Amino acid sequence: MQAEGIDVVSFGAGEPDFNTPEPICYAAITSITHGFTKYTPSAGIPELRKAVANKLERENGLRYTPDQVVVSCGAKHSVYNTMQVLLDPGDEVILIAPYWMTYADQIRLAGGIPVVVHAASESGFIPEFDQLKAAISQRTKAIVVNSPSNPTGAVLPRETLKQIAALALRHDLWVIADEIYEHLLYDGEKHTSIASLGSDIHERTVTINGFSKTFAMTGWRLGYAAAPVPVAKAMSNFQDQVTSNPTSFVQKGGVAALSLPPTSIEAMRAEFEARRDLIHGLLTAIPGVKMQKPKGAFYALPDVSRYLGKTMKTDADLAAYLLEEAKVATVPGSVFEGSGHIRLSYAISRADIEKGVARIAEALKRIA
Repeated sequence: MQAEGIDVVSFGAGEPDFNTPEPICYAAITSITHGFTKYTPSAGIPELRKAVANKLERENGLRYTPDQVVVSCGAKHSVYNTMQVLLDPGDEVILIAPYWMTYADQIRLAGGIPVVVHAASESGFIPEFDQLKAAISQRTKAIVVNSPSNPTGAVLPRETLKQIAALALRHDLWVIADEIYEHLLYDGEKHTSIASLGSDIHERTVTINGFSKTFAMTGWRLGYAAAPVPVAKAMSNFQDQVTSNPTSFVQKGGVAALSLPPTSIEAMRAEFEARRDLIHGLLTAIPGVKMQKPKGAFYALPDVSRYLGKTMKTDADLAAYLLEEAKVATVPGSVFEGSGHIRLSYAISRADIEKGVARIAEALKRIA
């Protein structure tokens, strides 16, 4: 529609609208001009693996050696590698819904079975301990932890992470911790890596992160996983047969990114917080729309169930209606097993947020 010249406000993509910081770009460009364009070790160049290990210790309180780090073509790639080496056919993996839909598909691609625990919007999408406990069976192999969360923006409290760690240890489970949004936190929230809660859970956790969200490097495709040595070696061997190394000069950009001072990303984080406040206020001003204020990431997941059941039967119908009639792109909550909701990414300008939500309000008024 946009290619046809139609004015569509898109809340669809989870992609920062900021440019990649100049020092990162310069490092990659310089490496190209100096001929750093050949194959590298499949798990990443030693310089980057060491930089990742240093970052994890400095920022997350996690001790990993470089040989425990596997650099991949994005955090999504790291999740895929993890599922492939940890799961056997029939293994069950617990997901906390609403969840990023890729998790379920990657579990199935590895022959596993997603087992879903539905967290309520009223609780800020924080799962109850009894829910998690009840989801465990003899076939459970792992639980996925994504905090801050896509699509809810929920941040799991330290106490909830302790409960998950205790369950994992009691039942000999792996924890797959996707921490890609760790630096996008609001209202003074602090990030806790579940693997930092003790040496025992550290040995049962694969910690996954990347450069896309924090450093506005979505198209660069660079992420990493840190894991116990046997798992890291298996992931490296698996990746060797699939993609080999991540792009050589992109890895140099990753080294530069991890050497930037924390202040270099604070302006972006603060702007996302301002946009969070803006979109929350605008959406909750629409009659019948309910929404908890997200504590992290850059997604809003408002409850629009009041507008479903008559003209619009499902949230997918509503998303199609908003696109066609209001020229606003959103993602149906049912994609994330969050039926009755729609997801809006506020990684767009404040002006577009205001224009887009105004269109949504007018369109909903017509079907109220």
